[in-house]
Amino acid sequence: MDEKKNLLIAYNLQFFAKDGEGGEKTEEPTSKKLSDARKEGKVAKSKEIANGVSLLAFFISLKIFFGYAGDGFSNVFRKVYGIIPDVVNHSPGGLTIQTIVSIINEMILDMALIALPFMAFSFIANLVAEIVQVGWKPTLKPLQPKLEKFNPINGFKRIFSKQSLVNLLLALAKLGLIFYISFMGVKDQVQNLFIIYDISLFAALSLIYEIIIDIGIRISIVYIILALVDYAYQRWKFKDDMKMTKQEVKDEYKNTEGDPQIKGKQRRVMMEASQRRMMKAVPQADVVITNPTHIAVAIKYDNTKDEAPRVLAKGEDYLANKIKEAAKEANVPIVENKPLARALYATVDIDQTIPPELYQAVAEILAVVYTQRANAS
Repeated sequence: MDEKKNLLIAYNLQFFAKDGEGGEKTEEPTSKKLSDARKEGKVAKSKEIANGVSLLAFFISLKIFFGYAGDGFSNVFRKVYGIIPDVVNHSPGGLTIQTIVSIINEMILDMALIALPFMAFSFIANLVAEIVQVGWKPTLKPLQPKLEKFNPINGFKRIFSKQSLVNLLLALAKLGLIFYISFMGVKDQVQNLFIIYDISLFAALSLIYEIIIDIGIRISIVYIILALVDYAYQRWKFKDDMKMTKQEVKDEYKNTEGDPQIKGKQRRVMMEASQRRMMKAVPQADVVITNPTHIAVAIKYDNTKDEAPRVLAKGEDYLANKIKEAAKEANVPIVENKPLARALYATVDIDQTIPPELYQAVAEILAVVYTQRANAS
């Protein structure tokens, strides 16, 4: 029976703790953990916001620069169709592969210059959206290869995770809304679309352009609204993921601030060393001013080095008694002055000169001590 009892006691209940790190993650993340996560590129943000803002910027820029783009593309086609007859009629080899490639390259360059304002507009909008979400602190760590990313088990976990489900629902909502907005946009313009064959080509293109721009801006605005919902979720999820167990908080404190027990021991050692140095200085004092029982302050005045008397040692209770004992052994005078002792103890640190407001009181005591010393000699 005793053996069974001992066997049951030997089981460690920590095997049943969650996360293996001291229980559930109930503590708010520390500033250090958030800072480390940011250095790793882990921040609360939604990619959908940047995509939505970029999409809206594209359609707005298309509306602004449509005239510029239309004129540019017209000029490109005129230029190309103007070059082809000259090449065919005047080139020795006619229209060869080399000449076609040269024409295409020139056309691509011209069209890239036309598209530059749209690309710049979208890029700036994307950059601003990212900075507004997470601030400006670029890092390349997320791009560094990690072996865990190639782990198929982790891959399945990501596929069937809560985040994947949220992404799927968000994608379905986007598709549904895009279809609905497109349908309603076309429905509103259906009367105009019926007359498209009765108007000039330029007027038909302008009408189609207006419809596309209108639908695109509507889609972009709805996309941004969905992105804001996703951003709120990402912030909540990030904060929840960053939570820490009580043990993690303790371990982080030990790693950053040091073990409290070790630091306490170090402080005690330093205090003891300081007290020993202080007690060695007591025999050099001119006088010890006391409370008389609770406080003792050792004073010395060396007019060759200091402009005012200096506190060599001070203490209360037990330490005050040790100072008085050291003073008696060294025949240092002990003078009782309760207000002055309290003032010196409260306002002057060890190895510091006394303040001007205490000059008079200390000078009177030193004068008496110097007079007694001169009479004794």
